[in-house]
This record gives sequence, C-alpha cells and structure tokens, in this order.
Amino acid sequence: MGIEFSHVSVLLRETVDGAFGAESGVYADLTTGGGGHSYELAKRLDPKTGGRLICFDADPEAIEAAERRLKGLPVTFVRSNFRKIGEELDKLGIKELDGIIADLGVSSHQLDDAQRGFSFHSDAPLDMRMSGEGLSARDVVNEYGFEELKRILSEYGEEKFAQKIAMGIVGFREKTPIETTGQLAEIIKSSVPAAYRREKNPCRKSFQAIRIEVNDELNALGEALERGFERLKTGGKMSVITFHSLEDRIVKNRFKDFCTGCTCPPEFPVCVCGKLPRGELITKKPIVPGEREISENPRSRSAKLRVIKKIRE
Repeated sequence: MGIEFSHVSVLLRETVDGAFGAESGVYADLTTGGGGHSYELAKRLDPKTGGRLICFDADPEAIEAAERRLKGLPVTFVRSNFRKIGEELDKLGIKELDGIIADLGVSSHQLDDAQRGFSFHSDAPLDMRMSGEGLSARDVVNEYGFEELKRILSEYGEEKFAQKIAMGIVGFREKTPIETTGQLAEIIKSSVPAAYRREKNPCRKSFQAIRIEVNDELNALGEALERGFERLKTGGKMSVITFHSLEDRIVKNRFKDFCTGCTCPPEFPVCVCGKLPRGELITKKPIVPGEREISENPRSRSAKLRVIKKIRE
C-alpha cells in the first residue's frame, strides 16, 4: 500500500464543468495532487474517440497516489512542473488542448505530512520542496541575506512584521543553523508582538512565503498560464482555482491580458497595433464555495475559481 494522499477537491464540479467541452477532447490537469479533479474529468472522457487527460505534478508522491486513484481511466502522467507544459506536450506529440484545469492549493497531504517540512504544527526537517529536489527551506533561512528574507516575507507572505522576523532569523542562525520547522516557528513567534501571537498563528504567512520562494511558485504560475493558454485550441477553456491574493492577482491579470484587444495610446485616432482579444472571461467575478462546502471543508474558504475561453489564436 502506498501513501495516502488525501485532498478534498474544492469547487469540484464547477472547475471541471468550466473546462470540459466534449468526451472526445484532450485535457490537462496542471496540478494533479491526489487526483480528485482529474478523476471527475477523466471519467467523462471516451478513449475510443480520442478522449484523454494529461496529469501534471512535480511531486512524485502525488503522482504515485493519483496513479492508483485513476487506474483504468484514459490518463497519461507527467512528473514535471506545470511551467513546462509546452515542452511536455511536445514530447507527447500533443499540439493543442480542449481544456485545462488547475487547483493551486497545497494538498492536505503535503501540509499534514510532518516530514515534508511544510507544517508549523509539528517539528520536522526544514524542506518544503514540492519536487523533493533543488533549493530547500533550510537553504533559504540559513543562506539568504537579511534584506532578501525581509522582501520574501513581505511580498510573498504579506507579513507586516517581516523586518522583525527576518532579524530574528539572522540573529538565531549566527549562533547555530536553523534545521527544523519547530525552530523556525519559535523564532517567528518570539519575533512578533504578544498580541499578534494571540490573534492567530503568526507562522502561517512566513511559512507560506518561504514555501513560495522554495518552489518559485509565482513565476511558475505566470509561465504555466501563458504556455497553457497558447496550447488551448480556439473554443478551449481554462479553469483555475487560487487560494491566496498573490496567486489570484496573477491569474486575474493574465486573464485580463488575454482578453485585451487594442493597446494603442488613447490619443491615437485609429488603431495601428491591430491587436485583438484572444480570450473571453467566462467568470466576470470569481466563483467561490458555498456555505455548505466551507462547513464541510474549512480549507476551501479562501478559494476563488476563474474560467477563461480562448476565442482566437
């Protein structure tokens, strides 16, 4: 028996309905995770008429879990960061897609498995790597300079005490390296005012910020949206769920760019750029979970789903 990779799929039907067109289509799930959204999409496909789903994930444990869950369905697994969607589709000989889905939430398994080093609730080696390779959280907290740490905590965590926390990290590591999530959590707690500690767990924003840096999440997302939209066929749709304002801002702005036509200065009497909108927003406002879904799965509370349709190359 392999690992259990539990993740309650948020806005399940809304996400799949948003991207789904025909049972003969070729689709991609850019963030397979435990395979909840993938399963809902793949079971609608007819492999006899070409129906197929390409499942991306950089996390080998996610791929392993999804392979078990999706056994027997018309699915191809790709262990790769979703920013490489273009290269990976080329390897598979796939020119265009009928639809794309992506759920940008970190899975419950990754957060809850202490040994992955994502959680501030238990003590474990500082890691936070989705793929298990490359730069780790330990590298970031021990090797980044004060200014860089402050910037990451402020930008990626929207942490108002970024300066104090960065000072705390630098001060602690002068005596001994920071090795575990427990050490980092204590440094954060001792760096912020007592009132802030009582209000809510003061570690959440800093841990998010370091995780984003370790996995280069925001740059990867921007690239994945660009490359993914390029590979959609005309009429194809993309559904993306975000869980925090940084991701949502990127998705909202990219979708807006895809839907923008003429970019000539307003003083030009006629358009000379000839640019036409390539996309049409299906969701004028993001779809959010209802009260029932939030009560059943509190982690869905911050979810926002945006859907776009490609209308021309």
